[in-house]
Amino acid sequence: MANIKELKKKIKSTKSTSKITQAMKLVSAAKLAKAQNNILNSRPYARELEGTIKVVSALVQDYDHEFLHNKDNNKAVLLVISSDKGLCGSYNSQLAKKVKKFLDTTALEVKLCFIGKKVRDVLDSNYNKGKTYSFAKAEPTFVEMEHLGVELGEMFTTGEVGKVFVAYNIFQSAIAFEPEVKQLLPMTMDISEKEELAEKFPFDFKYEPGATEILNTLIPQTYISTLYTALLDAVAAEHGSRMSAMDSASSNCKKAIRTLSIKMNKLRQAAITTELSEVVSGAESVNG
Repeated sequence: MANIKELKKKIKSTKSTSKITQAMKLVSAAKLAKAQNNILNSRPYARELEGTIKVVSALVQDYDHEFLHNKDNNKAVLLVISSDKGLCGSYNSQLAKKVKKFLDTTALEVKLCFIGKKVRDVLDSNYNKGKTYSFAKAEPTFVEMEHLGVELGEMFTTGEVGKVFVAYNIFQSAIAFEPEVKQLLPMTMDISEKEELAEKFPFDFKYEPGATEILNTLIPQTYISTLYTALLDAVAAEHGSRMSAMDSASSNCKKAIRTLSIKMNKLRQAAITTELSEVVSGAESVNG
C-alpha cells in the first residue's frame, strides 16, 4: 500500500498533468472556433457549386469533360487526411477503420497518399502506401491543396488511375464526427439523377459566354472546392475531437486527485490515531 509521501508525489504529478490537459483544451477550443467557422462558411458554396454543375451538365446536350469520363482502369488513388499529432480521442482510429474496410472490400487496386502521418503509421505494410504530403504550416492553405488536387487530377486524366478518392472525418459538432471515403473523380451522375434534373428544369438557361466555357471552368473548380472542403472538415473534426479528449482527461485528473487525496487523508488520520493510542498507552503505563 502506498504511503503518504508516495501519494503526495502522485497528487503533484497529476496536478501537473491536469494543467497541461487544461491548456491543450483551451488551445483546441480556440482553434476549433476558427475551423468551425471556415467549414460552415465553405459547405454552402461547395454544395451550391456542385448543384450548379449537375443542373447545367444535365441540361446541356453533347457536353464532355475529362473529369466526367468513366475510365476502364482498375487502379485508384486514395488521399487520406488524418492528423500529425495524437491526443485527439478516436479521431485517427475511426478513420483508419473506415479506410481498412474500404481497402478490404473494394475490387480496385488502390494506392494510398496521405496528409498527416497517424493513419499511415497504423495501416499494415501490405497496403500500397505512396506519397505523404508536407506543407509549410500544420494546416495546408487553399493554394497548397489546389496544387495537390492538380497532381491527383493529372493522375486521373493521364490514365494512371481510373478513380480518385478522399478519406476524411466529417465535422458534425465539437464532440461528433463521421469518417467518410468519398469519390472525387470521375464526377459522374446516375442516369436517373440526370432525368430527374431534366424534369425539374424542362427549360434551358441562357449562358454567357457559353455553356461549354462555363462548365470547362466550373468543373475543375468544383473538384478543387470539394477537396478543400474535405480538408476543412478534417481540421475542424480534429480540433473538436482533441478538445473533447482533453476535457475528459482534465476531468479524470480531477477525479484521480480527489481519490488520492482521500487515501492520503485516511492514512494521515490512521497515523495520528496510532500515535495518540501510543501516547495514551504510555501515559496509562506510567500512571500504572
